[in-house]
Amino acid sequence: MKISNLLNKKKTFFIFFSLFITTFTIAQNKTQSQSGDFWNHVRFGGSLGLSFGDNFFSGTIAPSGIYDFNNQFALGVGLSASYSSQKNIYKSTILGASLIGLYSPIAALQFSVELEELNVDRDFDQTYIINEDENFWTTALFIGVGYRSGPVTFGIRFDVLYDRDQSIYADPWAPFVRVYF
Repeated sequence: MKISNLLNKKKTFFIFFSLFITTFTIAQNKTQSQSGDFWNHVRFGGSLGLSFGDNFFSGTIAPSGIYDFNNQFALGVGLSASYSSQKNIYKSTILGASLIGLYSPIAALQFSVELEELNVDRDFDQTYIINEDENFWTTALFIGVGYRSGPVTFGIRFDVLYDRDQSIYADPWAPFVRVYF
């Protein structure tokens, strides 16, 4: 079963890499009138998250930037940092980076591919030992679709590398809101 899982991950990586190269190649075929200054094609955005309750806290910050090759194709990078804790149980820090490709065949529709690599550090309280402390790397490859209106995109994405036993996400499906200015 592990060999099959490894083969699926290799196939998925190959598909992602092929989409990335195709997007990059098509985007390079722009005319001189579209070229202009590099920074005129860069947009910045990201997300913030905050959750808290009785003895629980979670916060996330995830800035990102994309380069618009033209009105249809964009490629970018992102960083993410999350911290969560539950009193007398655990503390968790997650740091990572991502590579994102965006394709908009029409102005209101946006397809995305995002490769995310995260380092997870979980420290469990000595009095409440569920597991040993953990520090590991995990990878996610999201394929998404969204509705775009101005700088905001609402949508859903699916982690094709999702493994219930190893993913830090509860489900392979995740809604998203993306904002770039």
